[in-house]
Amino acid sequence: MNQAQLPIGPARGGLFAACLLPALWLAWQSWHGQLGSDPVQAAQRLTGTWTLSLLLLTLCISPLRALTQLHWLLRLRRTLGLFTFFYATLHGLCYLGLAHDFAVDAIIRDIFKHPYVGLGLAAFVLLVPLAATSNQWAIRRLGGRRWQDLHRSIYPIAILGCLHLLWQSDATELPSALGFSLLLAILLWWRIRERRRKAVPMQRSAAVQPIRFHDKRPD
Repeated sequence: MNQAQLPIGPARGGLFAACLLPALWLAWQSWHGQLGSDPVQAAQRLTGTWTLSLLLLTLCISPLRALTQLHWLLRLRRTLGLFTFFYATLHGLCYLGLAHDFAVDAIIRDIFKHPYVGLGLAAFVLLVPLAATSNQWAIRRLGGRRWQDLHRSIYPIAILGCLHLLWQSDATELPSALGFSLLLAILLWWRIRERRRKAVPMQRSAAVQPIRFHDKRPD
């Protein structure tokens, strides 16, 4: 089956449903009081985990496309990116609204007390323009090159996200946090390697000579 014949609509629909399942599961657990003794903290942990998971999965699309030559994978990247922003928004609302009732003074004090909170908020702020420009209108408006330059900020966002998780992790949470960080390190290595490979100029073969139409300059 060639790329044009791929059922990309059903694939997107299946991906949409799969990405929505954690939010539905979280809502079901919350409704039935199954989030434990501290439901706000549990909701923050779950939404944060899914934000970083989907963010890294979005970054995996390009290497997977290069390894498998399945170019239609790129058409699923936007769905993953928008769901990353969706869970990041839920994560932020859990912190700002449920944990602090949107009290600015309490949030500022918490940022100074726990600097990893500032890293998470910085990552979310950087994620907003990426979500806002994930459409064809924005690509036409910005132009392909500027749009690509903007969306490369997903790598600093991922770094901030991993630092945010590592800084707050206790001994039991540290292995999963290190796993996320290791995956990001591999993805960054692959991206740097690809940029260097594409930046190497083509070497001119000694057997190739320019065509001369005149042995001497015409009179």
